[in-house]
Amino acid sequence: MAVRVGLTGGVASGKSTVSAILAGLGALVIDADVLAREVVAPGTDGLAEIVEAFGPGVVGDDGSLDRPSLGALVFADEAKRRTLERIIHPRVRARAAELEAAAGPDSIVVHDIPLLVETGQAGAFDAVIVVDVPTAVQVDRMVRLRGMPESDARARMSAQASREERLAAATHVVENTGSVEALRSQVIEVFEALRGTVPACD
Repeated sequence: MAVRVGLTGGVASGKSTVSAILAGLGALVIDADVLAREVVAPGTDGLAEIVEAFGPGVVGDDGSLDRPSLGALVFADEAKRRTLERIIHPRVRARAAELEAAAGPDSIVVHDIPLLVETGQAGAFDAVIVVDVPTAVQVDRMVRLRGMPESDARARMSAQASREERLAAATHVVENTGSVEALRSQVIEVFEALRGTVPACD
């Protein structure tokens, strides 16, 4: 059987970089963010349900989901955010299961899930990798690199699990406060450890 790995980290932690390194090492990476876009593409029942819940104002002129408009609604209102999660998360999980089923038995399948801890999925994996940075670093990156007001940055962080909650779920912690080379070295070490847990096939 494939080794199932959950990958998570707070906003601006560098999780996407870790995901890319793992893919380069040979892992099958299933990106929940990519799937979340796929399941609400124009013409899907996911988009239709979002429009029913939030109104036609969340759809752009081209018929696709207007993410900034929807984001402004849900990040300011926990009940609305949970409504959106109830629409998207089951569809993402179903699609991820399809992709995983197509993986070979000796594969390392990495599920890149930003809200892994928040959605209570940590126990579903053989291992959980947490990309960790101090909260001050997260805020600095969002403000400096993404041009986000500090208040918005902190609102994004408050909508996620705390750093401590993520670390409590971790099997492997990758610290991303140094160079890309240092990060890559840590990821290779974790990947080799995961390869050592792949069951032998008869």
